[in-house]
Amino acid sequence: MERRLVPVKLDSYKPLREIVFDSMREAIISGVLKPGERLMEIQLAEEMGVSRTPVREAIRKLELEGFVVMIPRKGAYVAGVSLKDVADVFEIRAALEGLAAGLAAERVTDEELEQMERILLFHEGQETTLEKVVESDTDFHALVYEASRNARLVQILGNLREHFQRFRSTSLAVPGRVKVAVEEHRAIVEALVQHDVAEAQELATQHIVTAENVLFEALRTLTDSQDQE
Repeated sequence: MERRLVPVKLDSYKPLREIVFDSMREAIISGVLKPGERLMEIQLAEEMGVSRTPVREAIRKLELEGFVVMIPRKGAYVAGVSLKDVADVFEIRAALEGLAAGLAAERVTDEELEQMERILLFHEGQETTLEKVVESDTDFHALVYEASRNARLVQILGNLREHFQRFRSTSLAVPGRVKVAVEEHRAIVEALVQHDVAEAQELATQHIVTAENVLFEALRTLTDSQDQE
C-alpha cells in the first residue's frame, strides 16, 4: 500500500483525536487527499499508525467543517470544491480583509509594521519554495488581522483560515502571481504606515478580489486540461 499520510507523533500535548484531525485536515488542504476521494478508515489508520476510532472521530469533525461529505450507503468522501464555493469564500474574505485592514490602519504598532516589512523583504530578496511563499503570505495576513485589535474579527478569520488555505497554493502557484501579490502587500503596508483607513480598506479588498480572479482562471485552465485528456 502506498503511504501518503505520515505516522502521527504522540509527543504532542493534544489529544490523539485532535492530532489525527489536524493531520487529515492538512492533507485535504494540501491536496494529498483529493476532492472526491473516498476516505477509508482502515487505510488511513494504518498510514497514521493509529486505531480506527480517532480516524472516525476526525472524519465526523471534518464533515461538520465542510471538508468531508457523507454519502448514504457509500461512505465518507473529500468534499469537492465548486466555483460557487470559491466565490462564496472570497466574497466573505474580501469584506473581512477590508474591515481588518481599515481597523489596522488606525491601530497598527511600529513593531507590527516592521514585521510586515520583513516579510516583504523576504519575498523580494530571494527565490523560495511555494510552501514558504504560502506560509509567509499567511503570516502577513495574520499580522493585519492582529493589528485590527478586534478579537472577534480575528477569531472569525481564524475559523475560516483553513478554507482560505485550501485556495492559497493554487492561486500563488500561478506564474507571476507572487510578484504581484507582494506589490499589493507593499501598497497595503504603505497605507497602514500613513494610517489611511479608506486606502487600506480599499487596497486589502481589491487584493482579495484580484486573488479570486487569478484563482478562477487557474481552476478553469485546470478543468479545460482535464476535459481534454
